Amino acid sequence: MSHGKIREDKTCLNCGHQVEERFCPHCGQENTERRQPFYFLFTHFVEDFTHYDGQFWGTGKNLLFKPGKLTNTYLEGKRQIFVPPVKLYIFVSFITFFVFALFPMVNIGSNDKNNEEHDKPGILKIVKPINSLGTKKIIDSIKTKKILTEEDSLAIEKLEMIPDSANLEKMLDMNKTIDSGDGIYKTKKAYDSAMAKNPGSLDFVEKPIVHKYFELKEHGITKKELFNNMIEKSFHNLPKALFIYLPLFAFFLWVFHNKKKWWYFDHGIFTLHYFSFLLLTILLIFLLGKVAKLTEIKALNAFLYLGMTIITIYSMGYFFIAHRRVYRANGLVSIIVGIILLTINFFAFMFLLTGLALVSFMMLH
Repeated sequence: MSHGKIREDKTCLNCGHQVEERFCPHCGQENTERRQPFYFLFTHFVEDFTHYDGQFWGTGKNLLFKPGKLTNTYLEGKRQIFVPPVKLYIFVSFITFFVFALFPMVNIGSNDKNNEEHDKPGILKIVKPINSLGTKKIIDSIKTKKILTEEDSLAIEKLEMIPDSANLEKMLDMNKTIDSGDGIYKTKKAYDSAMAKNPGSLDFVEKPIVHKYFELKEHGITKKELFNNMIEKSFHNLPKALFIYLPLFAFFLWVFHNKKKWWYFDHGIFTLHYFSFLLLTILLIFLLGKVAKLTEIKALNAFLYLGMTIITIYSMGYFFIAHRRVYRANGLVSIIVGIILLTINFFAFMFLLTGLALVSFMMLH
């Protein structure tokens, strides 16, 4: 596994026992030279995770294309053939977190919003000058030009549709204090006033979220940005949510299977392998989506989206295949139990994911 130079001294540096070959028969430490070239740090890191003897690649191939095999092999006691479940999950999770951090999907409050507003010729450009010059003065200043362009004509039309500064300020003041009529309040003050008149049992949950929304709105963040950011946060929270959900998923497996035949440990191994697969598929879908956004070739985009669809469908059927192979249940019984398990876990996991998304939302600034 390692390419470090073997020591001429056959005494193990760790425990003092005699080492006949590369590894100490007493403690298992490799009897290599203590001092290594600088590049050995990197090669040793890669070896620890991927094992140049093919252990890692064999594990990945079986994990992706042979549902349930890793779990069966491990529970049979053959534990040196593939990467251990915990080590596999940690490595896959690390890679997923790293890629998500390296390629964010949405940068909230970025210059894209400012550029969009800069390109709009409507009210966003003219509200500020209205307060100082007035609509009529702006129109007169445009008309003084010898040659009026199409942009000038469009600007005059829009200005004539907007009230003067005095009326505009009155409208804005009214907008701050009234309810829009469909349950969406324009300001935090209007919301707090309505909640004070008609308090609810879940106000302690709703109120901080609404206040955070108005705080972000005051900083110029649009609803579209918030929506995109919530999608990004939910997607990026998947690895965290899966890690938190590991023991609960194994618990539901324990509830639905023979307690004498299957221990909680066995369900934990199945869960680690299944969640490692989910992380890999999430990572693949994410990368394909990023490539699809970068390319403008329609044929390539269609191929990428087709690949994402196939991976999604395959990941949905993966659980049923792995569940039947590991627990060796009758086909129909396995499908029914699998559907019940997935339904329960889906709602429980979405509840957890929603909670994490709300926490992330509250931490936006």
